[in-house]
Amino acid sequence: MLLIVAAGAGYYFLVYAPGHTAPAEIAYVLPLSVTVVDTPAQIRLDVTDLIDSQTYQQGQQELRDMEKIQPQATGHTSNEVNLRLKPSREAPQLSLLAPNETVQVFGRRYLERAPKDADASPSTGDNDQTAPAANREAWYWVRAGIRGGWVLGRFITLDIPPEISHFAQSVNTVAWMVLGSVPDNGRMVPQYLVTDRTGSPEFDFDHIRVFTWSLKSQQYVTAYVESNVPGFFPIVVSRVEDKPVFRLRLVDRHGNKYQKIYGMADTIVRPMGKVVGWESNAMPSAPASRKRRRK
Repeated sequence: MLLIVAAGAGYYFLVYAPGHTAPAEIAYVLPLSVTVVDTPAQIRLDVTDLIDSQTYQQGQQELRDMEKIQPQATGHTSNEVNLRLKPSREAPQLSLLAPNETVQVFGRRYLERAPKDADASPSTGDNDQTAPAANREAWYWVRAGIRGGWVLGRFITLDIPPEISHFAQSVNTVAWMVLGSVPDNGRMVPQYLVTDRTGSPEFDFDHIRVFTWSLKSQQYVTAYVESNVPGFFPIVVSRVEDKPVFRLRLVDRHGNKYQKIYGMADTIVRPMGKVVGWESNAMPSAPASRKRRRK
């Protein structure tokens, strides 16, 4: 009898049970902290505090994609806001950002709202001076520490650097990046590329300014201004021959994509030319007259 019982138990645990037990699914805790309940049977988590493995891995890919791009701006959350996998209210939630949480902005999308959301509270157009159509809303692609994803733009307040904030009082500043720095009495003062949106919210920006530091007046002054540059993030800043260079992703009136490239020497900014497409890393060809002078 004991042999029969032992054989039956062995069959159940070694053969039957492994073949009839659903494999455990890996899930990840969604908030930074949760309350767990310890009982004699198990530790339980509310399913609303968990995300499935596939969603988690896709969220990690979002973070890896951000590592390839320079932050376009910084800001903070004005309220508690859902961090989502895609720019949609229906997309899986990756996390919940607390009020006043610092974020870096890497991108922006301006999209149609889902039909069932059309009558919800209207978007304020993410820092636009005038509200856009009620059935459209802006989303920001952001990173908050070790978390990254999409949030509604109206819940993000951009934190313009204090030293240039007075230049943004009458315009809708949407991004800023450091181009370089100027030495002044033992300190290095940053020079800024600043982009504004003065027209259609369809574009991420359409106006650029460069601010440099005046040693004589001990204040920021405008080194370059250009309007009618309808463009999209990300803006790329690099150095070529140890001089700041920045690239803007623009579209012409026919919808063709191109990059316009600018160089900065000391405090002078000049357009260097254009290249076709948004993904190219090529530099514009020098005009023939310039090539002859170089010879």
